[in-house]
Amino acid sequence: MPRKPRPARLALAVLLALPALALAQAEPADQDEHDHETPRTLDTLEVTASPLRGSIDDLVRPVDVLGGEALDARKAGTLGETLERQAGVQSSYFGAGVGRPILRGQDGARVQVLSSGTSAMDVSTVSADHAVGIEPFLADQIEVLKGPATLLYGSGAIGGAVNVVDGRVPTLQVGRTVSGRAEIRHGSVDDQNTGMARVDADAGALTLHADLFRRDAGDYRIPGYAFSPELVAEGLAEGEDPEHFARGRLPNSHLSTEGGALGGSWFGERSWFGMAASTYRSNYGIPPGAHAHEGEEDGHEGEDHEGEEAEVVRIDLRQDRFETRGGVRDLGLFEEVNWRLTRSLYEHTELEGDAVGTRFDNDGLEARIEAVQRERNGWRGAFGLQFGHRDFSAAGDEAFVPPSVTRDLGVFALQEKDFGDFKLELGARHDRVRTDPDGDAPTASIGATSLAAGGLWRFSESLHLGVNLNRAERAPTAEELFSDGPHVATQSYELGDAALDKEVALSGELGLHLHHGRFDGSVSVFRTQFTDYIYLADTGSEIDGLPARAWVQGDAVFSGWEAELGVELADNASGLWQLRLFADHVDASLDDGGRLPRIAPGRVGADLDWNRGAWRARVGVVRVSKQDEVALMETPTDGYTLVDAGLTYHWDVGSAGWEAFLEGRNLGDQEARVHTSYLKDFAPLPGRNVMAGLRVAF
Repeated sequence: MPRKPRPARLALAVLLALPALALAQAEPADQDEHDHETPRTLDTLEVTASPLRGSIDDLVRPVDVLGGEALDARKAGTLGETLERQAGVQSSYFGAGVGRPILRGQDGARVQVLSSGTSAMDVSTVSADHAVGIEPFLADQIEVLKGPATLLYGSGAIGGAVNVVDGRVPTLQVGRTVSGRAEIRHGSVDDQNTGMARVDADAGALTLHADLFRRDAGDYRIPGYAFSPELVAEGLAEGEDPEHFARGRLPNSHLSTEGGALGGSWFGERSWFGMAASTYRSNYGIPPGAHAHEGEEDGHEGEDHEGEEAEVVRIDLRQDRFETRGGVRDLGLFEEVNWRLTRSLYEHTELEGDAVGTRFDNDGLEARIEAVQRERNGWRGAFGLQFGHRDFSAAGDEAFVPPSVTRDLGVFALQEKDFGDFKLELGARHDRVRTDPDGDAPTASIGATSLAAGGLWRFSESLHLGVNLNRAERAPTAEELFSDGPHVATQSYELGDAALDKEVALSGELGLHLHHGRFDGSVSVFRTQFTDYIYLADTGSEIDGLPARAWVQGDAVFSGWEAELGVELADNASGLWQLRLFADHVDASLDDGGRLPRIAPGRVGADLDWNRGAWRARVGVVRVSKQDEVALMETPTDGYTLVDAGLTYHWDVGSAGWEAFLEGRNLGDQEARVHTSYLKDFAPLPGRNVMAGLRVAF
């Protein structure tokens, strides 16, 4: 695909021009030293995903926040890859363009992905090859709500939620005339060029926002063959040409992604109102082996056959979002009442060569209102109402899900109170989910009720013990209810069941948090018992030459643990040395003794950070274990070790802080295959990648 250099030059021009604007607006040298800090939204760890906002240390629920320098070091092309070094978080993988977060073994329709508190409203839960329509490079911070988040976001968050805070609708004034940041970078593994820029400006009672980004990347380099050693050996034994297995680069993995937004808010004494319009566009390839069609009867799926070329499949995605938000303070019994309304127009087309294969459309609307009560007898709380409308359609040869309209109405309440050193939190929510499919299939109308209780015991200044108990319910999705057709991403013929009942999860978690001097850490153990867990099972038969897999229900158990420890090793003339250790593990099985497929393996990792003056550096390593506890018809996946490192130099010019950086990922050039991916036998992770770039914040 030909390069498009103009957006990269535009990003560079913006990168160089924005600090000049900041200098023109700079205060005299004796003004507040905070004029020289990075953007204000990265300076705190306030969690915005809950109406009862507070610092991360005061929350009963398990929440991680990735922001500031840590977020800068981990930003990647997909949300899953950006978060995968967080304890308890891994990523799905379907080529360079697709990576969705997996929380404690839960993914897909059980993990809600949010943009500043509102559903992403894409179709990333419909199929494993569909991307999330959110750009991580624009994030102020990313909040990960582990465990059931159904109280806040409905049954689609039974496994947790990820909230990307982007500030496109400003919720606070900047506090000075102009603020912003920009970045350009180049990556060696895929010749990737990325550029982004953002500006926020106060103009009296108005705060304005603008951002843009673009990323272009070619086919990425891999250490060996694209196909797994087992498939290569089998093919060579049958006389296949080695070139059919692709060596050195992963074919059809190139991509281009771009987008931007304009927004603004008005702030009065007791009220505020804001709105934003944004667009996200991506064109990415699906690596060979993912899309198998009738007629590929000889050899391996996805290979070239003699006399014909492998089919090239790409996805052309576009999403436009329109958001309005507002709030009123000091309103009678309530400290504040906030509301938001979001409209999303999503479409993507699966292109098979030059022909249109399948087209997906999703017209979404979400409205939400939250009222935070005044404290009464020590009780603090919030009440909320949420409405969602999803008009989904798919047309084409691979439209395995019929068009449908889904409506969701939910109401929830949260309450918390401190009893000395103990904090109690209670919550409840009820949703009514109605799905109307086209055709003769019956309407599905299901109620889902969730209850939660949690406590935080501060039994010393440095040790806190958290306990959470949940009973959560999830209504089945349209894909689980009404699928009937070939689904190329799963390489199967999928069969839904309109009679599926809601799944029920009983979960408990115990977490210990340490904050003492040079040490900061946590360890958690959790267990979730699912009744009527919905999963895709192999039937042992074939339809149209594809293995038939049906959405069925059965009881299942997820259990696991995660641990993280940060230590300040030294702070002396040699600099500040900090060590972070983390590990996690999850086990998932059916009550009948079978295993669930594509469960993320256990990991252990370490990061060493160094800061001295204008310099900072880091080196990290993560060991991903072999996954040999597999489901029926699933193969084990070898473990692997990834090493990464980074070096950054910082300098100030007026009110602008500049950074030049060098980052390396998979420095050992290891062949790594992701067990959670349907493509593990066809597409390894990228090989050694060295990235260089420049960023500025003012």
